[in-house]
Amino acid sequence: MQKQPPQIDEEMLAFLQQVFQIVRAGQAEEFREYLVRGLPPNLRNEKGDSLLMIASYHGHADVVRLLLEHGADMELANDRGQTPLAAAAFKGDIEVVRLLLDSGAEVDGCSEGGRTALMTAAMFNRTEIVDLLLDHGADMDRRDASGHTAQTAAQLMNAPDTPEQLARAAEQRRNPSSTDQPTTQSPTQH
Repeated sequence: MQKQPPQIDEEMLAFLQQVFQIVRAGQAEEFREYLVRGLPPNLRNEKGDSLLMIASYHGHADVVRLLLEHGADMELANDRGQTPLAAAAFKGDIEVVRLLLDSGAEVDGCSEGGRTALMTAAMFNRTEIVDLLLDHGADMDRRDASGHTAQTAAQLMNAPDTPEQLARAAEQRRNPSSTDQPTTQSPTQH
């Protein structure tokens, strides 16, 4: 016997829409009250977007922090396989990206065959976020369902800077000593 989803009446639907709008608008203090009263932090909308996904996408670090403090799942992907970290990377919000990473988000987290935050940041030429994700150990060689790495996805999107940025990072990974510059200064004579 398959479990039926709960029926939602008009009043409940209006309430849930209001909650998502409060998160979308970044009204942290008002939203805090809902969480304190027991609102589930992993509530999702019809697209599978969690409250954390919405807050991350819209760059509301205070709401993201509140949700994390109340146990929101950082790896809860939406129906398209996107994680809150990838959403923040897409929007270019380094504060939210850093907050999620510092809180333990998986740097390469995504659904099966989905795009990682590094792929997303590279595609949209978010160079600072690419650096941050690489510093946190993002896998440059990971492939999405189409077989693309972050670098090839960025090339397909005609990103102006990130393909070369990733090529340099890959070269540095292969040849770590190639970044060491020999000193050419002679010792000072007294």
